[in-house]
Amino acid sequence: MQDWLQQFVEDGTISADQLAEAEDMASSLGLSVEDALVRLEYVDEALIGRAQAAAYGYSFVELEELEVPHSIIENVPESVARENSVFPIDFDNDRLTVAVVNPMNYEVVEKLRFILNREVDMVMASKEGIQAAINRHYGQSETESVDSMLMEFTETAIDFTETELSQAKTMAEDEETAPIVRLVNLIITEAVNMRASDIHIEPFEDRVRIRYRIDGVLIERDSPPKRLLAALISRLKVMGRIDIAEKRRPQDGRIKTRVGGRDFDLRVSVLPTSHGQAMVLRILDRDNIKVGIRNLGFSEDNYRKFQNIIRRPNGIFLVTGPTGSGKTTTLYSALGELNRPDRKIITAEDPVEYYLPGINQVEVRASIGLNFARIIRAMLRQAPNVILVGEIRDAETAEMAIQASLTGHLVFSTLHTNDAPSSITRLIDMGVQPFLVASSVMAVMAQRLVRVVCSKCGESYRPDATELGEFELTSDQVTTGKFMRGKGCNYCSHTGYRGRKAVFELMLMNSTIREMTFRSEPAQNIRRQARLFGMRTLMEDALDKALLGVTTLAEAYSLRSND
Repeated sequence: MQDWLQQFVEDGTISADQLAEAEDMASSLGLSVEDALVRLEYVDEALIGRAQAAAYGYSFVELEELEVPHSIIENVPESVARENSVFPIDFDNDRLTVAVVNPMNYEVVEKLRFILNREVDMVMASKEGIQAAINRHYGQSETESVDSMLMEFTETAIDFTETELSQAKTMAEDEETAPIVRLVNLIITEAVNMRASDIHIEPFEDRVRIRYRIDGVLIERDSPPKRLLAALISRLKVMGRIDIAEKRRPQDGRIKTRVGGRDFDLRVSVLPTSHGQAMVLRILDRDNIKVGIRNLGFSEDNYRKFQNIIRRPNGIFLVTGPTGSGKTTTLYSALGELNRPDRKIITAEDPVEYYLPGINQVEVRASIGLNFARIIRAMLRQAPNVILVGEIRDAETAEMAIQASLTGHLVFSTLHTNDAPSSITRLIDMGVQPFLVASSVMAVMAQRLVRVVCSKCGESYRPDATELGEFELTSDQVTTGKFMRGKGCNYCSHTGYRGRKAVFELMLMNSTIREMTFRSEPAQNIRRQARLFGMRTLMEDALDKALLGVTTLAEAYSLRSND
């Protein structure tokens, strides 16, 4: 291990235990220790870069606010910059200065000298900073981007006739350089590089709107001409092995693709609308489920409770929240923690989103009658220790999951309710007997995602009385709180936020709440009782993160309606 990493322990940036955790993660996932520290969010990537640069004797450059003239950019072709993660920043006396991630990679340095046929000086920068600078500068130059391709389509008025569309499959398979193929590839690559979770392609009367969902917020990106819609949808259908002739029914598919050396799965949903077929591509990044329980956003108290819950021998643990609130990531992180050679884990999912090594995953197929209840009944004969049921949708599934928990299995599942106490009444409303709910459910956790203040442009400030008046804060909290907000920069696309963290409402069942469940008492009574026993609400958990400077008071306030 490098000495400069040990320096972080000595100066108190991280603890020895955190460094050991990063080393274990690095060895199990095949990462470098510094990458593991960044992924665990124990150390900022820029801090790692500066320490590394000091150890190697190089300068470290922050590229986020750096604007480089096109005359310097054109010295390094975009393909060379992307392939080797290098970015040109200066050119003087026939010597080119480039930013690199690792100057000790002599193979890359020699390759650059050979390709560019000139002397190369190096400075260091973070990998994220280099990628963002490449996207920002090369997108503005004469090389190809989504914008330049759409401009080309708009100006040349290329038309896609029915004959061409009928040959779409052959074109896609045989001609990777076809314009529509390049456009689709660029849209997917751009969305991945902008950290989008979804791509929305929506037809209207005179245009096609393309939007990316970034950190939970939809951002409009491009509006291709309406005549491109059929070719765009056909190309994506071919990639997802979906019937391109069917235009009247909803369709689903899956695309496997590779962007920037990483594998991605795209879940495709097609919906016929009055102006044509609308499509949503859900980008499934396999790295998202490797975050580890510690990194999900738990407070220390909730973290200890969660660890105790997932190590129980039997019972049901429910995670609840709306679509896109991170329930799958939380449950997969728990399964990853429990996934050991001495445990058998089986999941029933609709559909299987991420493939987990060492876990038996079963996909619901309603067309042949393979539903959740039937899968649970079959999986119990496989003698599992842990069962994950993707979602409890009806009384039959709920009762099968409860029977599994009562016969000595640990069962994880999800529900769509606004808060934790409502899950109890929802199960009873479905038709499950109250005594079964009371005896099987051991805990319910509601969760949401809040946006995190950008680490580059975040600044501390003092909220005014109006803003503070929305919350019940003590004078001590107001005085000691570390209130932060982002100014907006290139790193966060001028939103002031980059990334998201989960906030939780964890309700543990106890004898009092079980008795209330048995009597089918309303959710608000159960909620009141749970709070007396120490349950912190979603807004209180978000407020704690706002007081620590992780998120903003505005994000915490957005959860107020659930309190």
